[in-house]
Amino acid sequence: MVSISSYITKSSAYQGVKKACRSIKQKGLDILPNAEYANEKITRGINYIGKNFSSDKQRLALGLTAIITQPLIDAHNKDVDEKTRKVSVARTISKIIAGTTTGFLIRYGCIKGIKAFSQIPKAGMPKYKSIFTPKGLKNNNTEAFAQYRNAMGTIVALVVMMFTNFLIDAPLTRFLTNHIISKQENKS
Repeated sequence: MVSISSYITKSSAYQGVKKACRSIKQKGLDILPNAEYANEKITRGINYIGKNFSSDKQRLALGLTAIITQPLIDAHNKDVDEKTRKVSVARTISKIIAGTTTGFLIRYGCIKGIKAFSQIPKAGMPKYKSIFTPKGLKNNNTEAFAQYRNAMGTIVALVVMMFTNFLIDAPLTRFLTNHIISKQENKS
């Protein structure tokens, strides 16, 4: 007995559509020019950021960019009235501050926690300090192990943030929004 989904995936029409989609996607990528950097400072900078910017620093950079750009976009939205614009700007600022602060702190803490609990086992060291250490690892000074720690810290942080989004971010956003709006009303 053949299921419908296996019949569809084996059909030549499906394979043809799949091949056409891949071809269109590849043509779109071929249009983009290859990035080549001749400047040594730019190359060193890109390599440094790639190796040293873990998810906590990336979240901070994203938040700083957002706080500079997004409120300006909301403030210049001509499709809504003035009061809605002010509330929108206040809400955007509050979301960015709450999300960036908690996102950075949780990621930073989880990455530091993973580093503390992924040490190379030594004589006399408690076993809990090597809970996240891969079995058989002898050297913790490799770039791959540093990336492993960052990735594990980020994964743990994502699990933690599934709960903190409701427990911390939402109430903090509401508090900050109300605070900013009350300041605006007192000013006018």
